[in-house]
Amino acid sequence: MKYDVIDTQISPEGRLDVLSKAEVNKLLDTSQGGLYSIFRNCSLAALNCGSPIDSGKELLERYQGFDISIIQRERGIKLEVKGAPTDAFVDGKMIKGIQEHLFAVLRDVIFVSDEITDNPKFDAGTSEGITDSVFHILRNANVLRPLSNPHLVVCWGGHSISNAEYNYTKEVGYQLGLRGLDICTGCGPGAMKGPMKGATIGHAKQRITGGRYLGLSEPGIIAAESPNPIVNDLVILPDIEKRLEAFVRTGHGIVVFPGGAGTAEEILYLLGILMHPDNAQLPFPLIFTGPASAADYFNQIDDFVGITLGPEAQRRYKIIIDDPALVSQEMQAGIKEVREYRKSKGDAYYFNWLLRIDHEFQKPFVPTHVNMRNLHLQRDQPPHLLAANLRRAFSGVVAGNVKDQGIRAIEQYGLFEIHGDASIMEPMDALLAAFVAQHRMKLPGTVYKPCYRIVK
Repeated sequence: MKYDVIDTQISPEGRLDVLSKAEVNKLLDTSQGGLYSIFRNCSLAALNCGSPIDSGKELLERYQGFDISIIQRERGIKLEVKGAPTDAFVDGKMIKGIQEHLFAVLRDVIFVSDEITDNPKFDAGTSEGITDSVFHILRNANVLRPLSNPHLVVCWGGHSISNAEYNYTKEVGYQLGLRGLDICTGCGPGAMKGPMKGATIGHAKQRITGGRYLGLSEPGIIAAESPNPIVNDLVILPDIEKRLEAFVRTGHGIVVFPGGAGTAEEILYLLGILMHPDNAQLPFPLIFTGPASAADYFNQIDDFVGITLGPEAQRRYKIIIDDPALVSQEMQAGIKEVREYRKSKGDAYYFNWLLRIDHEFQKPFVPTHVNMRNLHLQRDQPPHLLAANLRRAFSGVVAGNVKDQGIRAIEQYGLFEIHGDASIMEPMDALLAAFVAQHRMKLPGTVYKPCYRIVK
């Protein structure tokens, strides 16, 4: 099937506008060590805003003729785009927000390559080195705001949610916006777009003109969760682990809406961190919320957490059903505690240095068939480390569902096998089955084909 496309040239506006010859050569290098592939794929994802596609493989195959290159001019650079999706344009002109996103992709791909990867300054073998690299990526993107009080709320949730759940995320965002709180999400559709959309109305009513809508993504997921155009600060982290760390370092509280395997991964990541003994006294408001129809969903999540990680993990969050105003009030009160705590400890408001993140949560996990089969999902380990391995298991399911590399691996080698104690595997199997039954593993109207097999 042929899809309508547009060719164009665009100039940067307030973003990266000059490049060295070496950087240009890197970006156009199609060899294994070059940056062209990652730059092209992330750029196509940014241009695919608003599309219902939630498969990285499908997106790349649909627009095989897409190409993006850099033109060096006397006044600076331009991007030449060929075969771009028409949804990125209005009357033949690229939407401003999408144009900004393209240059954010360019900025982050260049910075990570030049300043982070293989730089001995950032020791990937230590927790401190990885945290420092996350800080520098965020600082380079100019998203750390040192002269403001804590007010950034991270919102997690699925891209495949019902209309009732999507409208609820907008209402929560609206209530947060009325209270002057800014929004950070994974930048895609569904529960990542709704809170931002609601907050824009709340900010407008309060005459807040500098509302922040921060979107954090990574190359593996961006094609399946194309950035929505409300995002006014987009950052591409190099992998899912650094993306997750960026959320918890920059955010002052987190609201979790209904979602699927990706949302479960995020929940396990955060709970595992908060359960570390060094974080026992650290305030971090965490609220699970949704409309009345989502009550059973959060009961299932709560049961799974209780069975696998125990009551200590359950004490780290509140569940609020069908009350957007209360969610916002509780979050505002929790952020006030965060402010007082960091003030007393001399910690930055804009980056949570005091939060202890075990190296097990930071090491990049590649969900190959061997790595998925060898995950340590037994109870002979501290709960926070079990959470780290459960997080990896759900990360693999996400990869097999929507990421290009993961989908191709499943097609070539068959289903991922996930092994572990029966007391862990049975509730995990039940939770994933519930996600499938509720259409949380794929967009509504499509048939979900499992990418995994639970082995008890």
